[in-house]
Amino acid sequence: MRIFTCTPVAFGGGADFFARDSGLLCRGFQAIGVESRAVMLGERKPEDEADLIRTEFSHLESADWWRAQNLDGVVLYAWGRPRFRKVAAAIHEAGIFLVLNQDNGGLVSPLAGFRNWLEEQWILAGQGRGPGAWLRFFKLTLRGLSAGLVLTDPLRAAHLKQGDVIASVSPKAAEHYRKLCRIYGGADLADRAQVVPHAVESHFRFSGAPKRRQVACVGRWQDVVQKRPWLLMEVVETLVGSDEEVSVVIAGTATKELIEWHRGLDTARRGRVQVRGHVGRGELAEILAESQVFYSPSAFESFGIAAAEALCSGCSVVAGRSVSMAAFEWFVSENSGMLAEKDDCKGHATALLDELAAWRDGRREAAVISRAWCDRLHAERVARRILDFRF
Repeated sequence: MRIFTCTPVAFGGGADFFARDSGLLCRGFQAIGVESRAVMLGERKPEDEADLIRTEFSHLESADWWRAQNLDGVVLYAWGRPRFRKVAAAIHEAGIFLVLNQDNGGLVSPLAGFRNWLEEQWILAGQGRGPGAWLRFFKLTLRGLSAGLVLTDPLRAAHLKQGDVIASVSPKAAEHYRKLCRIYGGADLADRAQVVPHAVESHFRFSGAPKRRQVACVGRWQDVVQKRPWLLMEVVETLVGSDEEVSVVIAGTATKELIEWHRGLDTARRGRVQVRGHVGRGELAEILAESQVFYSPSAFESFGIAAAEALCSGCSVVAGRSVSMAAFEWFVSENSGMLAEKDDCKGHATALLDELAAWRDGRREAAVISRAWCDRLHAERVARRILDFRF
C-alpha cells in the first residue's frame, strides 16, 4: 500500500516538519507498514529528510503527475482553501482516495452557524482589546458576509466535493462541517465529514513516574492576540499566590513583557515559576511527563497540538470555554480536565485550582488519561483510522 501526504506550500522539510501535521502522519503510515512520503512545494533544501518530495505547483494541479505516483491514497493538508481546489481536483481525477484535512474548528463560514461564526470573528479580532480591534472585527465580518458568501464559499465547496473524507480535527469541528457541507452538497457530502485528529509523536506518553503538583504552559507567546500572554501572567500570579505548593513551567519563546513580569515577582513566587523559553522536543516531553496539568490561556486554537501531547503524557487540560476552542471540549471529556466557565483571570485561575484539587483528591489518573488519548492521537493510530475509511 502506498499513501502520501501533501502540503501545497514551501515549508522547511527537516526534523521539525516530520514532528507534526502532514510530516508526522507520513511517519505514522510508515510505522504501520504503509509506504509513505510527504509532498511539498519548492526547491530541495539541505535539511530536507530523504522521504520528502519537492515539486512544482503545476505538478500538484496535474492529474497525470499524481497518477504517475501510483498511489492508493493522499492526505491533503490544504485547509479547504479555494486556491488549492485544483490540487484536490487533480488527485480526485487521478482516481486516488483523497482525505482533505481541515485544520480549524469548523467555523469557516457564516453558513456553519451564524451566531458562533460571528462570536469567532470577535475573538479573532482581539475581543475589543488593543488598538484597531473593533475595526478588525468590522472588516472580518464584512468580508465574511460579502466576498465570503459570494466567492469563497462556492470555491470552498468545489474543493471539498473532491474529497472522499473531509477530515475534521475534533468532534465539534466535524459537526460544523456537516452543517456546512449539507448546504454545499446535501447529505452525501455531509456524511464525508469525519473526525481525524492531528497526530502526536509516540514518545509523548505516561512513563509511570510520579507527577508533580505542576502546571505546564506551552505557546508562541509573541502571538499576543491568540496566545494571550497577558492573561497567562495574570492567571499564573493569581495561582501561585493562592496555592503555596504549586509550581509552573512556561515554555516557548518568551516576550520581553513576560521576562520582565517574571523578574518582578517576589522571591517566593518567582522560585516556583520557570520561564524556560524555546525548548526542544525531548525537554518538552520531560516537562509534560512530570506535570499534572496543562494550561492554555489561548483565545482560539484550531486544535492545540501541545495540549494533545500533554494528554498523551498523562496531563489533564485546563482552558477557557469558547466556540474558538472546539477541540478542548473533546480534550476534557475523558475525566481529563475542565474548562473555565468565565473567560477571564478569575475564571481560569479557579478552574486551575479546581483541577489541581481533582488530582489531590485522586479524581485524575495519569495512566488512564494517557492510555485514552494515546489510543486516539499517536501517529500510527491516526494513520490506522484513515485506513479504516477505505482499506
